[in-house]
Amino acid sequence: MMTPDRIPRTSIADLVLHPVRMRLIQQLGGRSMTTTQLREALPDVKQATLYRHIAALLDAEILTVTEERPVRGAVERTLALGDRLAHVQKEELQAMDAVQLRSAFTMFLSGLSHDFEQVLDEENAHLQEFLGFARAPLYADTGELEQLQSDLMEVLTPYLTPRGEDQHRFSFATMLIPETEEQ
Repeated sequence: MMTPDRIPRTSIADLVLHPVRMRLIQQLGGRSMTTTQLREALPDVKQATLYRHIAALLDAEILTVTEERPVRGAVERTLALGDRLAHVQKEELQAMDAVQLRSAFTMFLSGLSHDFEQVLDEENAHLQEFLGFARAPLYADTGELEQLQSDLMEVLTPYLTPRGEDQHRFSFATMLIPETEEQ
């Protein structure tokens, strides 16, 4: 008989590589939101579907409840990303087959594309001045790449949470794609 602590946790990949759950995580990245705010941010997702995916992410400790308050006879929850990292770890990526990797990458690009389209909407035209993207080759061995990733995280850490009212929220995405000889 398996005890609860011996039951394997669902992999992060299985949880976050679902379009609705990925969008929830993107909305909550670096901030807290109420369930009402999440419904407003994701109007195309049915309420029951949204709550089902929130429950799955809470059960997996990817999301956490930071506050509860009564609202018209119900309890309004404020959610944030939990302690369990809400991204796919290197080991999990390596365990995926080509179909799963394609799906994960397509969902990643889809999320970026959605954010990009939001900035291009007429009502957000003033945000275009902050838009930027670039691509550059890097030359590094395995140790140097690990050091670069560590250094980058150290530089970014102070900017991952809000510190003042004059700040804008940005989506910062990274990709590492080894070049093949054909490139």
